[in-house]
Amino acid sequence: MTGIVDLHTHSWTSVDQLGTELAGRLRGRQVEQWGQLDGGIEAHDVAMDCVRASVIIGFRSELLGADIPIEYLADIVSRCPDRRIGFAGIDPMTSDALRQVDRALELGLSGVALAPACQAFHPTHSRAMLVYERCAANGLPVFVLQQEPLPASARMEFGHPAAWDEVARTFPDLPIVLSSLGFPWIDETFVLLSKHDRVFATISGVAQRPWQLYGALLTASHLGVMDKLLFGSGFPLNTPARCIESMYSVNAYSHGTQMPTISRSSIRAIVERDSLALLGVHAELDARTPDPIDDDDANDRARPAALRPSPTPRPTEQP
Repeated sequence: MTGIVDLHTHSWTSVDQLGTELAGRLRGRQVEQWGQLDGGIEAHDVAMDCVRASVIIGFRSELLGADIPIEYLADIVSRCPDRRIGFAGIDPMTSDALRQVDRALELGLSGVALAPACQAFHPTHSRAMLVYERCAANGLPVFVLQQEPLPASARMEFGHPAAWDEVARTFPDLPIVLSSLGFPWIDETFVLLSKHDRVFATISGVAQRPWQLYGALLTASHLGVMDKLLFGSGFPLNTPARCIESMYSVNAYSHGTQMPTISRSSIRAIVERDSLALLGVHAELDARTPDPIDDDDANDRARPAALRPSPTPRPTEQP
């Protein structure tokens, strides 16, 4: 599929669906950064104007009292199947976890999302292993949420990316995606990516912190795992437009210095990578594709339509 895919977004009817504790943390953080926290599908559509398609990640946690219903995800995906893909939020510690996976399949969702720290389970817990087994049997990728910010009741000890090593060994064909480069254990994530062919990570979260993004991309380049990094914004905590701008401006730290740079081609490969194909997701996306983004005007194309300057003629490019 041609065009940018935002692999990490969220939508809800109310932030309170994330549970009282997490909702309170997110409200405080978002007001401080951007002045609003709107996860509604209308705001989601506006933010996704600059990408080809987006994956909307669900969330369920008995620990936090959080639940974005599978039926809600299925409904918003069904209303725009050419632009939206849904991953169901599954809590492996609930008694109906496997039934929820089956329900996600029945409703046409394309993957599942787990959050070990916010669901208080070790990734190799026997109940979780049954969920992975069901996902592997049905071609459902597993998206691992590294929740930011973590609520006080979350179990940080269950958030380590290294805990997924046994899962990846047990289910070598199961696509696993860690959000936010596994933050705060980014180096640990890169080792995991280098070890397993079907383990990937999104840049969401880290893309909000340019210096950390610069260092992470340098490390990924040195370790040879740039091809395992996928584009995602973490909307509504960030937008794909801001993430694209952060990616293409990441070398600003090295300008005028002897610090190393990250190649433009590597950055562009992350932004435009066909993550759905890598994960084996076959969505009902239409044939319409946007023009490819040139390096010189990437930041302009990333801006929301209302903020883009008027187009100016450009010289004809030679093939």
